[in-house]
Amino acid sequence: MTPPFSGRCLCGSVTYRCSEAPLWQDHCHCESCRRATASPFTSFFGVRNGAWEWTGSPPATYNSSPGTWRDFCPTCGTQMTYRTTRYPDETHFYAATLDDPSAFTPAGHYHADERLPWVHLADGLPLK
Repeated sequence: MTPPFSGRCLCGSVTYRCSEAPLWQDHCHCESCRRATASPFTSFFGVRNGAWEWTGSPPATYNSSPGTWRDFCPTCGTQMTYRTTRYPDETHFYAATLDDPSAFTPAGHYHADERLPWVHLADGLPLK
């Protein structure tokens, strides 16, 4: 993705803008992300803290486990970010929130050992 790029929630209330290219772009298959998004897996990109900002209404935050927070729109419920003390210098954004989600270029599948048995991957990306 070429900066600057931006994204928003379903209702358009919570918006963000990133001024630097993502640190990484991947899919996640862990149970926690599946349950948070009600989907078989989700897609994220990480952005260095200080290289992005909320440009609309701020999101609400849910402390989903110790040291982990999920930000979401308090109006429409769209998941916006994942933050954790394991990666204190970056914020993980959901790729589907991008204004141009076609710019997302995943490099692999994280927690592939937790993927659902009916998900059959054929994209050739590495399983991490």
